[in-house]
Amino acid sequence: MATFLSCVLQPGHGIGRPSVSHAVVVIFLEFFAWGLLTTPMLTVLHETFPQHTFLMNGLIQGVKGLLSFMSAPLIGALSDVWGRRSFLLVTVFFTCAPIPLMRLSPWWYFAAISMSGAFSVTFSVIFAYVSDVTEEHERSTAYGLVSATFAASLVTSPAIGAYLSACYGDNLVVLVATLVALADICFILLAVPESLPEKMRLNTWGAPITWEQADPFQSMRKVGKDPTVLLICITVFLSYLPEAGQYSSFFLYLRQVINFSSATIAVFIGVVGILSIIAQTLILTVLMRTIGNKNTVLLGLGFQILQLAWYGFGSEPWMMWAAGAVAAMSSITFPAVSALVSRSADPDKQGLVQGMITGIRGLCNGLGPALYGLIFFMFNVELNTIDPIQGEKMKFCIYNTVSLSIQKSLIPGPPFLLGSCTVVVAFLVALFIPENTEPPVVTSGDFEPLLQDSFV
Repeated sequence: MATFLSCVLQPGHGIGRPSVSHAVVVIFLEFFAWGLLTTPMLTVLHETFPQHTFLMNGLIQGVKGLLSFMSAPLIGALSDVWGRRSFLLVTVFFTCAPIPLMRLSPWWYFAAISMSGAFSVTFSVIFAYVSDVTEEHERSTAYGLVSATFAASLVTSPAIGAYLSACYGDNLVVLVATLVALADICFILLAVPESLPEKMRLNTWGAPITWEQADPFQSMRKVGKDPTVLLICITVFLSYLPEAGQYSSFFLYLRQVINFSSATIAVFIGVVGILSIIAQTLILTVLMRTIGNKNTVLLGLGFQILQLAWYGFGSEPWMMWAAGAVAAMSSITFPAVSALVSRSADPDKQGLVQGMITGIRGLCNGLGPALYGLIFFMFNVELNTIDPIQGEKMKFCIYNTVSLSIQKSLIPGPPFLLGSCTVVVAFLVALFIPENTEPPVVTSGDFEPLLQDSFV
């Protein structure tokens, strides 16, 4: 087994020189596979947990998010030692491993999803890969391209999956998603070259490391020692927490509160996704060159505040469309933050710092849906049962996980308004991030902050 791994994971394998294109293909295939399963997964979730659908979904996502939070810094740091390619293979394989279990055993499927959180940190390795193959001035554009590819993979795949499910059944959707995931794994094995320079990694796969190097709590304990990274991590947590909650409930909210039809929701997803792609590529590049990295982060947070407040107070369909356009602009925040933290880190610490950011986002993915569900409940939004929603012009069903019993109130979307307040705090924290985020020089006798901690 060790011989097999050492042969397959040799850095010399791959097609061409390592590039952003390799990272883009890996991200697209992984999230396209999961996007296909949107409709079948909602159906299986309700069939498996008919009495506590929303609660169990929150529990599953919570466990997954917690494991991501714990493992992302470790996996990112290990990729700084053993290389990116091997950990791309590990993260994609274990993240996609639950897919074929959906039709074989739903209980094992949801258990596998929960446990896969320990490896669902592909973004941290991908962003470290990108940092290896780009210069600092190119990095924000490259991160934006990766984030835009993620958005593009989710623009079409849920609709394709729903159509295939209605016409041919869920088994075909699961089969197609499994084949796409296998294609992603094969692409990494055969086409993706190692990006980490040889002088920065250990010579052999499986070479021994110390317990301090493998300690998953080591990076978290040292976050507070570097003020810049601490401020960035707090900003990410406060801004992504409401975003994660929004993803879990927003389309149900559009259907039940704003009375969008299924066809309108599909168009809404497509339009906002396309606008997000434009924002994360063309607009992000212009902003980074004109107003700088930190100001781009602040601008993205400002758009997010406006978007969430508009969702919270909005009660008419046109308001949702306008807020959706603002939401697309707010999507520049994550790639800008990733570029900012990348500039703060030494070349041999890129996996570590990107893992920290991904881990915090994983934690938010667990906490956000639970927080939004609790607030909806507190404001008399009941979560009852599953309803099929038939679009007048659509030949397939998109299933909602809940039907909402809503009382008229002054604030139609209270969780979104609370989320807006949370992002205001994130904005205030981000104001204190230093403009110059070059890695600090540590002299003998000084303590070693996180970004200067020697891993090898």
